[in-house]
Amino acid sequence: MELNKIRSLSDDELAAQEKTSAEQLFRIRFQMAMDPSSGAKKLRELRKDIARIKTVARERSLGIRGASKDGATATTSAKAKKGAR
Repeated sequence: MELNKIRSLSDDELAAQEKTSAEQLFRIRFQMAMDPSSGAKKLRELRKDIARIKTVARERSLGIRGASKDGATATTSAKAKKGAR
């Protein structure tokens, strides 16, 4: 799932998507135990999706909603301020 799609989800939808992805990850792990050659790519994608979902949820809890748009600028200016001290 793309980051833009994840950011457009509401908090409830985000929690539901995290739960769904975690269940899929659980099933894929069992499937790989039976046949190690199947599902490696899907496993990697699900882990990354869950990480993205948790990152967006954490940003929202901290009040950093616009991190994707202004994150690079904010980081640069914070570093510049720190260096100016």
